[in-house]
Amino acid sequence: MQLESLKMFCDVVETGSFSRAAQLNHVTQSAVSQQIRALETRYEQRLLSRSARQVTPTPAGERLFRGCKEILIRFNEVEQEIQEQASEASGTTIVSSIYSVGLHELQNIQRHLLKTHPKVNMRLNYQRNDQVYDDVLSGAADLGLVAYPQSRAGIDVVEFRKDNLVLICPPPHPLASLPKVSLSQLANLPFLAFERETPTRKGIDKILRDNQVSLIPAMEMDNIEAIKRGVELGLGVAIVPIASVRHELTQHTLITKPFTEGEFSRTIGILLRKGKFLARSTQAVLDTFQAVAAQEDNSPKV
Repeated sequence: MQLESLKMFCDVVETGSFSRAAQLNHVTQSAVSQQIRALETRYEQRLLSRSARQVTPTPAGERLFRGCKEILIRFNEVEQEIQEQASEASGTTIVSSIYSVGLHELQNIQRHLLKTHPKVNMRLNYQRNDQVYDDVLSGAADLGLVAYPQSRAGIDVVEFRKDNLVLICPPPHPLASLPKVSLSQLANLPFLAFERETPTRKGIDKILRDNQVSLIPAMEMDNIEAIKRGVELGLGVAIVPIASVRHELTQHTLITKPFTEGEFSRTIGILLRKGKFLARSTQAVLDTFQAVAAQEDNSPKV
């Protein structure tokens, strides 16, 4: 029994069509049918149920499909590993990221990656927090980026960096002239917050609770850009990662303030599927993440 036969069988199950499986394998529909008949003869039972509209696996076929997929995935990983050992890192690595990390944290990563691994392309997909975990588990993404990473079955977490959290307000705001701001000073001000279920919102809420400050948000928004625009328009103040407002600081549209209670930060984590072989392109991206984070940690603080 050859791997080509197993692949054709899996393609038939996944597409529900002999003709589509034939197209995927660049053979005739008759050749696919012959391979399936050979498998059914080998196991002395029907593996596929054929109807006018679709082909579906029998219970025996479903068991064979699950086992075959694992074999084919592992074989492809081994082949890729062997081939890449003799070549320069190249290819595309898909990174699934929450918006407030991917948009603002990864510019230095992209520049460094272009210098060190010019044949590696990092493609970013912006997702909500839970979808990032799902993308990594399903294989839709090679790496994930989330704030306040949580341990989950099938996921390994590598710490990327910490983001300092600061207060933001527009330049004309009364707080803009203060060197530092106390969390208690926010109690009577309109406050713009992330949506309630986002990890960053939960992290900020915990900081407020730990400091015995109670805030009722004037508005809740689903992304960092909406929060920044609301603050610029004078709708309220907000607590955000300082990395997300670098552009606004250079344009003087927002002011950031540290807190008298001390520094607060959120952890950014890199997600990997547990046990997955990392292609050289993905390893190159992961190495770049860690190298840039180390450089920034060791750079002089202004």
